[in-house]
Amino acid sequence: MQTWETMHWADGCLEILDQTLLPDQIEYIKCRDYNTVCQAIRRLSVRGAPAIGAAAAYGLVLGAAALQTDDGREFIAGVERIAGDLVATRPTAVNLQWAVDRMLRVLPHSIGDGIGDSIGDTIGDSPAAVKEKLLAEAQAIYREDLEGNRRMGQFGAELIPPEAAILTHCNAGALATAGIGTALGVIRAAHQAGKKISVYADETRPLLQGARLTAWEMRQEGIPVTLITDNMAGYLMARGMADLVIVGADRIAANGDVANKIGTYGVAVLAKEHGLPFYVAAPLSTIDFNLSSGRDIPIEERDAAEVTGFAGRMVAPEGVNVWNPAFDVTPARLVTAIITDRGVVYPPYSESLALLRANSESLKRR
Repeated sequence: MQTWETMHWADGCLEILDQTLLPDQIEYIKCRDYNTVCQAIRRLSVRGAPAIGAAAAYGLVLGAAALQTDDGREFIAGVERIAGDLVATRPTAVNLQWAVDRMLRVLPHSIGDGIGDSIGDTIGDSPAAVKEKLLAEAQAIYREDLEGNRRMGQFGAELIPPEAAILTHCNAGALATAGIGTALGVIRAAHQAGKKISVYADETRPLLQGARLTAWEMRQEGIPVTLITDNMAGYLMARGMADLVIVGADRIAANGDVANKIGTYGVAVLAKEHGLPFYVAAPLSTIDFNLSSGRDIPIEERDAAEVTGFAGRMVAPEGVNVWNPAFDVTPARLVTAIITDRGVVYPPYSESLALLRANSESLKRR
């Protein structure tokens, strides 16, 4: 059973599990300032859209706590600057922007309305009081992710046959969230429900999140797992060794196009060719209703060194040209269903996702 946490807040310090050291070491980074959180996000010590969002929320708390001013205008300007730094760390995962925007709404006169009055002159809150509210909001984001993971797992487990071999790509487990995970949360829930399941984990080049993280999580949980290289997935399906695919997501457009770790698109094409269900598990916060399609999703490109070498050793000739997009986009037509913390939706996604959003907002107003 899981005996570790992706992150932990205590006594004004955010401790983040350093995923770059897994599976060899379980070591936590002590973040006492927001710049350390930015570095942890940028270097993938914390990764996965929901986990990045929660970490950024706590990062904003740390940044605001360090602002030594009683002037409301100056305080808000400082918080805005810190928010911008956090959002700039990784462009594709929308939960990062979502969490920071939600945190900014705690400030008096939401940040975007152009009202320049100081905090004390508007609603009587001092910067100290707002700092407390920011912490409360970050803790709420963390708790909601825990509960959302649980619900997602329950919804998704109903789609899993009594016996199933499940292929997954990258890591969408507890390491990518505050809770039990998105895609791996569904797998965990099915396992706990007594279903006889096993997992095939793509290694997920170039940083091997499947090999290092997913395989490790499944072993920790006692769920049978077999590691394969990314280019084995098609042959695995052709031999009838997989029954379905479940992956996570870093951003989903309003039409159901899905941005996820590079290689996901290829797995979806293969699943379609072999008649296998291709499920995406992600919370409602991962759906970007401001983007009409996946063509508008910004795709992060990372350092060439991630491809030319690994663990400090070069595996490619020096000076070779490298293209290293961290994500790709899977068209909605290849997605069988999207499993969210609010329920499971099916095509046409432009309609079903919009209805899901409307129902969620209606529940909030009650």
